[in-house]
Amino acid sequence: MKRSTDLDDFDRKILRALQENADYSMAELGDKVGLSHTPCWRRIKRLEADGIIRGRVTLLDPRKLDLGVTVYCYVTIHNHDEESLNNFETAVQDVQEVVECYSTSGDKDYVLRVVVDSVEHYEQLLKRSLVHLPNVASVNSTFALKQVKYTTQLPL
Repeated sequence: MKRSTDLDDFDRKILRALQENADYSMAELGDKVGLSHTPCWRRIKRLEADGIIRGRVTLLDPRKLDLGVTVYCYVTIHNHDEESLNNFETAVQDVQEVVECYSTSGDKDYVLRVVVDSVEHYEQLLKRSLVHLPNVASVNSTFALKQVKYTTQLPL
């Protein structure tokens, strides 16, 4: 796999442009980055094959879908053996309200980002699902008051 330090200026321009708008036609993208259609297409195919471009998605506005409550859950687990960690990580994949999960250092083992429509929905999710995930000792929740910054664009 190509390291990001191996990317040239055209690769970085392509990646920055696609992060802004994945719907560019190949001609539009080529014009934007200064390449013709075919070299631009070849570079994108290489970036995909190298796993640098993992896919293309449509970003949705959670508030317009009545999913305006974001909760950060700090999870402590009982056991830290490989099987216990794997069991938790596998089970959390099935909780659709959990949109991100990170293993962390420090006094908490995982941080989850949960998106729901209401505090009441989160309370039910906590009681019915999160505390029953394998190996969970405790869950501490912090509710986001306001989103100050959000981007999916990586700093290239």
